[in-house]
Amino acid sequence: MSDWKPATAKAVRRLCCNGIGGGLVALFLLAIAPLTAGSNGFGSALGWLLLLAFCLVALALTVHLLFDAALFRIALSHDGEEAGLAAIDDVLVRMGLRAKPAVPAPLSQRFFGCRRLILLQWMSLVAGIVLYGILLLDAMNGGLA
Repeated sequence: MSDWKPATAKAVRRLCCNGIGGGLVALFLLAIAPLTAGSNGFGSALGWLLLLAFCLVALALTVHLLFDAALFRIALSHDGEEAGLAAIDDVLVRMGLRAKPAVPAPLSQRFFGCRRLILLQWMSLVAGIVLYGILLLDAMNGGLA
């Protein structure tokens, strides 16, 4: 039980890196997409709306990951694992985001949930990048014809 602090600190670093990195990629896509659309405009409005949706999902997951990192930092400020997990649950209850659990979720289950969020964020970013590439090729072909 004494190794929970290094594992939690590593999870905080991973959450921050993935959150900030994914958020920057999503913002970059949102910033560069209109500039590279070409003079033909936005060829497929549905495609550009989907790109916007994927980027906004990635940004929302970025906020969620950074919030989780802050919660794990709160847990690190306590001496024991149980006290830290109880502090996380207390913050979530006070914010009205969750009801008080009868049995607090273990740290491994919380880490698994964070890994799932990271996977979802990067899947939405990959889908956005692929969609951007398709839309860019479509804009280039429209400009050549």
